[in-house]
Amino acid sequence: MTEISVEDRIELARAVVAIMDEWGVAAGDQLAILGFPEDTPPRKLRLYRDETPLPDDTGILQRVEHVIHIADALRTTYPVSRNMRSMWMHRPVRRLRSRTPVSIMVEDGLDGIIRVRSHLDCSYMWDATGSSAAGCR
Repeated sequence: MTEISVEDRIELARAVVAIMDEWGVAAGDQLAILGFPEDTPPRKLRLYRDETPLPDDTGILQRVEHVIHIADALRTTYPVSRNMRSMWMHRPVRRLRSRTPVSIMVEDGLDGIIRVRSHLDCSYMWDATGSSAAGCR
């Protein structure tokens, strides 16, 4: 990953928090999805809505990238309804072993985030596997 400026990390922080707010993800779960330590207080998210840049941490920035791509895939899948995007994130999905996408992302960490992205974005899965998009919708 290339080095990201402070200004870009501020914009990424605002964007990723806004995305997860739109999905209705609780503050503690947002921190878990982003890979912050478990003892990080949920009120810390307020800072990222303002002028605080995300930490210059490869793990966190990698998760942010995946979350943004998940949001893009949901906008493509549900171009008219923001409510459907949020509902999809909180409903059990049969192809995800009847778990909700949010619970997968929170409980399974980066692997879960990638699993959700792969389910939504067949081109990402194709690139990741190098051959097929097995398991796509």
